[in-house]
Amino acid sequence: MINVIVELSKYVILTLMIIYTFYCFYMVRRQRAGSQSESLNKQLMLIFLMDFVAFGVIFLKTMDPRVIVFFGEMMAFFAAIQVLYRIFYKKASMLLLNNMCMLLSVGFIMLCRLKVSTASRQLLFVAGASALALAVPVMIRKMKFLRRLTWLYAGVGVVLLAAVFVLARTSYGAKLSLFGVQPSEAIKITFVFFMAALLSRDNSFRSIVTATAVAGLHVGILVLSRDLGSAVVFFAAYLVMVYVASKNAWYLLLGLGGGSAASVAAYHLFGHVRQRVTAWRDPMAVYQNEGYQIVQSLFAIGTGGWFGMGLCQGSPQIIPVVENDFIFSAICEEMGGIFGICLILVCMSFFLMIVNIAIQIKNPFYKLTALGLGTEYAFQVFLTIGGATKFIPMTGITLPLVSYGGSSAVSTILMLSIIQGLYILREDEDEEFERRRKALAQRARERARFERGERY
Repeated sequence: MINVIVELSKYVILTLMIIYTFYCFYMVRRQRAGSQSESLNKQLMLIFLMDFVAFGVIFLKTMDPRVIVFFGEMMAFFAAIQVLYRIFYKKASMLLLNNMCMLLSVGFIMLCRLKVSTASRQLLFVAGASALALAVPVMIRKMKFLRRLTWLYAGVGVVLLAAVFVLARTSYGAKLSLFGVQPSEAIKITFVFFMAALLSRDNSFRSIVTATAVAGLHVGILVLSRDLGSAVVFFAAYLVMVYVASKNAWYLLLGLGGGSAASVAAYHLFGHVRQRVTAWRDPMAVYQNEGYQIVQSLFAIGTGGWFGMGLCQGSPQIIPVVENDFIFSAICEEMGGIFGICLILVCMSFFLMIVNIAIQIKNPFYKLTALGLGTEYAFQVFLTIGGATKFIPMTGITLPLVSYGGSSAVSTILMLSIIQGLYILREDEDEEFERRRKALAQRARERARFERGERY
């Protein structure tokens, strides 16, 4: 009987995910307030139903009471964050908040299926980060001096990255963490603030050179630490922000050329890079060594097919570091390739919403900040899923909000809270514009009445 429930549940979960994905794109367009509120509530119901079915299946397969306890804690967290945002930030984007909850749900389901204790630790990280993040939108809205701290952002980033390079121990071929914390995750935010603060004031050639030098210092230290995934994320944000600020395609082309040359140099200089490229080109040839991870990842995705094997029916635990770098493969194995495509589309809608917010913001500092953070998010998703599917070499990057990792979860939630603050600022700008428009229209009407009265 349990096997029948598991088999049926995967189709139920997939259907709920498909409907949720449809609403993500349906709600991007402008709707009436009542219609939008109804769609948002439907999304929340879909998240709850998916979680209820998924955790029910995990409990039936494991009979572990900790699964029920975790489900209750997770639901309490989601309810609290939804209520608090509606109380304190009535202008916030609830669609962004819903997408965050959906991605966290997918991650919690898979982490709980792998190991309940891992999911519990992740929930603690997420809850703590969310509590801190509640203060961020109001800080973005009120603290106008943030755009003036240009060199503080640069100094903090370089010093922390240098500390990791000097003091951290090598793990999986790279220096990533210091005292259990991965500073590069937080520096993604300070780096974007530095670039936005510098380029929003002056986009002259001299400022571009200065930005390039500081960005090169960040990326260079990451390359020396062999944290190549983060280096690519920083470089992508730099390219996009320079191009948008300057509107000069030559800078983009030069950046791409320089990045390509640097990639070739890294291949010849670092054995760690050569191993990953070898594993990417022909993983079966080095199956027993560096190709083992990617081969198991591809086996998992292929085994799942379109509809998946069902929760607790696959063997994702045989993929090394599955909860960090290869959680997308585990999701595809047990929830199916269609579910994986929907997950990519939800991430894509996340990015499109951030870009839409950036386009509509008039202040250049906030516009560049939104674009930089959105670019970092999109490239992190691309590198994780691309590495798991053998589209690109592995980079060791986690899937934001889905993979296990305290530093990644905290920095991503803080990034999204900054985006929420920018969304609220955009709403403020729209309200101010509408107020001025109405005031001008009122003056025009009064002047017209006065002129008619004079003629009469």
